[in-house]
Amino acid sequence: MKSSSLWKPYFALFVGVISVSTSAILVKWAHAPASVIAFYRLFFTVLFMTPLFVKYVSELKMISKREWIFSIISGVLLAFHFILWFESLNYTSVTSSVVLVTLQPLFAFIGGYVFFKERLTAGSFLSALLAIVGSIIISWGDFRISGKALFGDILALLACAMVTGYWLFGQELRKRLSLMTYTYIVYGISSLTLFLYVLAFQFPLFSYRKIDWICFILLAIVPTLLGHSLMNWSVKWVSAATISMSILFEPVGATILAYFLLGEIIQPSQLMGGIFILTGIGTYLWGENRKGSLPIQESS
Repeated sequence: MKSSSLWKPYFALFVGVISVSTSAILVKWAHAPASVIAFYRLFFTVLFMTPLFVKYVSELKMISKREWIFSIISGVLLAFHFILWFESLNYTSVTSSVVLVTLQPLFAFIGGYVFFKERLTAGSFLSALLAIVGSIIISWGDFRISGKALFGDILALLACAMVTGYWLFGQELRKRLSLMTYTYIVYGISSLTLFLYVLAFQFPLFSYRKIDWICFILLAIVPTLLGHSLMNWSVKWVSAATISMSILFEPVGATILAYFLLGEIIQPSQLMGGIFILTGIGTYLWGENRKGSLPIQESS
């Protein structure tokens, strides 16, 4: 790439981070059950991806029975990640919810230690401790404001655990398939899971306002297709470490947007807790980068 064009991947990454930061705002604007919002986000995403997926169909033959099982588990976990996270936004602020969901790398580190016996380093332990302290500060501050806000924080943490499981089960498949094929399969399974969930709990599928439908479609286009696509395009020229570290700016972007678009005020406990969490995650990702084992994390 010419030196004059070096800024393009970083600009694309910046736009990608801002795009994924809109997710919580769009969910707040939509007045529909969390599972319905999640279903339409993934349904429209799969619908828009279908014409592009046609030339990747041959890759389906490469998937083993074990990988199909892992794909199903991954899709189901992603579905419940969205249900829990979107529901959390009904109880707590955008800042608290998005910052807590950003704990994903630390959950992945814990999952790797518990299930894959990955080595526990002093740096990883310190990073986890900082993030835990930050979570406690945010949760305690929200509890003092409202018990509902604390409940929202718990939902956000559960959502974080779900998306980490989605990533851990899907990482093996991602090594063998193109990003298009992997995401199409998992989004499709997740969309079907959400559809069955909506039917099981008898949530209405069609009786929503015009603004709700606009939010459903924008959730598919802006944070999902545009945001993730730009971030994945950037990885051709930008290191995986830079892409992974970019998730630290998602809560910042979401908080700024929530301030201007939703009128949400940042509480001192959220600011302090957020600094602890982002410092802990940043320290962990920096340590993983030095070891050369840093994966690219998913954004919301």
